[in-house]
Amino acid sequence: MQTELLNNYDPVADERTVAELKVHGELPKDLNGTLYRNGPNPQYVVPDAHWFVGDGMLHAFAIENGKASYRNRWVRTPRWLAEHDAGRAIFAGFGTRRLPGASSPATDSGVANTNIIWHGGRLLALEEAHLPMEIRPHTLEALGYQDYNKAIQGPFTAHPKVDPKTGEMIFFGYGAAGFASALTSYGAISASGVVTRFEQFQAPYASMVHDFIVTERHVLFPILPLTASMERASSGNPPYAWEPDKGSCVGLMRRNEPTSQIKWFRGEACYVFHVMNAWEEGERLIADVMQSEEAPLFPNANGSPKDHDKAHARLCRWTFDLTGSTDTFQRTYLDDLAGEFPRIDDRMAGLANRSGFIACHNPASSHEDAFKGLAAYANGGRRSAWFLPESDGTSEPVFVPRSKDAPEGEGWLLAVLWRGNEGRSDLAVFEASAIERGPLATVELPCRVPYGFHGNWVGA
Repeated sequence: MQTELLNNYDPVADERTVAELKVHGELPKDLNGTLYRNGPNPQYVVPDAHWFVGDGMLHAFAIENGKASYRNRWVRTPRWLAEHDAGRAIFAGFGTRRLPGASSPATDSGVANTNIIWHGGRLLALEEAHLPMEIRPHTLEALGYQDYNKAIQGPFTAHPKVDPKTGEMIFFGYGAAGFASALTSYGAISASGVVTRFEQFQAPYASMVHDFIVTERHVLFPILPLTASMERASSGNPPYAWEPDKGSCVGLMRRNEPTSQIKWFRGEACYVFHVMNAWEEGERLIADVMQSEEAPLFPNANGSPKDHDKAHARLCRWTFDLTGSTDTFQRTYLDDLAGEFPRIDDRMAGLANRSGFIACHNPASSHEDAFKGLAAYANGGRRSAWFLPESDGTSEPVFVPRSKDAPEGEGWLLAVLWRGNEGRSDLAVFEASAIERGPLATVELPCRVPYGFHGNWVGA
């Protein structure tokens, strides 16, 4: 394994504002707005800490009239501020577990490090164990947790779904009664930012539920056997671990019904971090997900070794029968290319989409610690792919429509690239319908953007 490929998982230590960046090629004249990116960037590195628990750092790429600028800032959560004041790390791992000798009175371990979205006139930094953190768009200043006038409480998913027709944001939160609880919350926030629904239900068991599934009329909750255990955590063992004997459970309900009406579908053990999209087709519900046969990045609960190949995610189609005649669901892989971070034209969220994109591995590469390319899909099959040099890597691509009324998939794909031989990053802009041709333009950064999680485009 080449050392330079690992370096882009390391945190960066400085916050920058770069007013004008060098552009190679020509940025599209109609591409005006800001790409916001979020990811873990620990202020203080804790040995053996899981990648998921680093402090959030936001990266903003503003593009206007063919020019680009960049700004990055830590999300100054109560945890970040407490550790900054203490001059050392206080919290370790998942939950509120403290490091030995930590004397700060701080109790909030939120990191706001997973996603950043615009909804209801607010920019929100998200991670699934806490409420949304509101962010000032131009400065990236943290304004505090947003509870919508105390209308919601507890954890809030990093992957809420926004209905493209109504603007309503659907959300959930697992571990709603605390770490390793099976209590789950579910709710909705109107396009104007008013909470219209908030209720709770018991899942079959306590699981890490990173993403969920929403269609025009239904919502599904995948409870998959990457389980949470207080007993494990209390004994110093991994709080989250793989327990395939529990099998997979997917709860399905109509969006206009109470959670007491959830119907549970059962299946063999698998894991899904991310959903590409889902829609209804007559008496069937179709969901395209990035599925792995074993949960990556976490150990087996029984201490047995992991099967590395089974941890790779591939695009898979789940099919549910809405007639009520069965409580199982069908799974069919659509491609053998390993990848993650699926995205679509968000104007098709919950509707039948024709196009989608992922960050992917290069089958010809021996390095599996970073995504080496991008792949585009059309009608459920791989259409094209573009691969980076061996020393480079990428993370989640983000689609931007050419205009509000442009046909689905007509626009650009934006991705942050790591240039391993130069120790810095680029922002690449592709024609979404022809990514195999390579970038239309690249915005050269003088610094590095660590591999992160998720981001979104906010038009000017």
